[in-house]
Amino acid sequence: MDVNYRQSVAMLRTRSQWIALGVLLAFLAVAGRVFPSEIVDVMNMMFILIVAAHGLNILTGYCGQISVGHAAFKGTGAYTAAMLIVRLGWNHWVALPVAALAAGGAGVAFGLPAFRVGGFYLAMSTLAAQFILPALFLFAMPGIVGGISGITVPRPAIGDFSFRIPENQYYLFMPMCVVMTIVARNIARSRTGRAFVAVRDNEPAATIMGINPFGYKLRAFFIGCLFAGVAGWMRVVYDGCVRPDIYPLMGSIWMLGIIIIGGMGTTIGPIFGVILVRALNEMVLMLSPFIGGFFRPEIAIQMGAGLGLIVFAVVVIVFLVFEPRGLAHLWQVFNERMRHWPFKYEPG
Repeated sequence: MDVNYRQSVAMLRTRSQWIALGVLLAFLAVAGRVFPSEIVDVMNMMFILIVAAHGLNILTGYCGQISVGHAAFKGTGAYTAAMLIVRLGWNHWVALPVAALAAGGAGVAFGLPAFRVGGFYLAMSTLAAQFILPALFLFAMPGIVGGISGITVPRPAIGDFSFRIPENQYYLFMPMCVVMTIVARNIARSRTGRAFVAVRDNEPAATIMGINPFGYKLRAFFIGCLFAGVAGWMRVVYDGCVRPDIYPLMGSIWMLGIIIIGGMGTTIGPIFGVILVRALNEMVLMLSPFIGGFFRPEIAIQMGAGLGLIVFAVVVIVFLVFEPRGLAHLWQVFNERMRHWPFKYEPG
């Protein structure tokens, strides 16, 4: 039980939570060298998705601004980094903050309609970003942005340690994911995060309290897309290239599904959502050949292409109907029960 206010508001309240954090960090520290390369590669992609999902969660989960263009903002950061590194010869580490700021600026530009519209209409505005930005990547100045072929980007290195193989990339992506998770958690606990929640829950009441809704909506767009820009830079390092087809509309839909499954408005929700979605994706990849064996080859190929989308859609619908607050709520309920164990009710 909490015995003072400082303990009640702390991110880690008890000794057992500190121990659990230490065990988790120790596991993450050795996982890149313990697991096979294929599993490490999947974990690297999960770290990138978690960073991007944190950004969308700040924008949609905390501030309530629906975005269907998060993949395009991620692509903005990726293309900015690629052009700075390849065309201007910048260092990867210098290109990182510029790419994040470029994605944040693009988010602010497309978030301006939030001053007058919201909900479905704002979703249409961000959907426009999802079509406009990839079209610019594809058709605008193909000699610079690479057109359909994209841009091949050399991977970064620290001395002789090159981030080319998955095992080495792991020790770049994992610390970045941990840091961005801590940043996202502290933003949610800050005055800005509380203002985001006020705007999301009741905009007129927030205005009466002295909060400027439009200003905080733009901040949410900037911060959320800044996270997307960081994830875009990480994706460039992961792929060693950037192309328009890497950031499609379906990528933005998947991001929304991830925070719905994990639990919007919670820091741990995007982590749970990414883990479950990637686990389902890997399971579908393993089961597709088995299921396809019962059908003709031409039908089996089509089923393999669409089975992952079907499973993802079914899981999202199940969570929307039976657990709209996502896995994070189930985790919270479990923690509360363990907190009061072995008592059935909290002692008075």
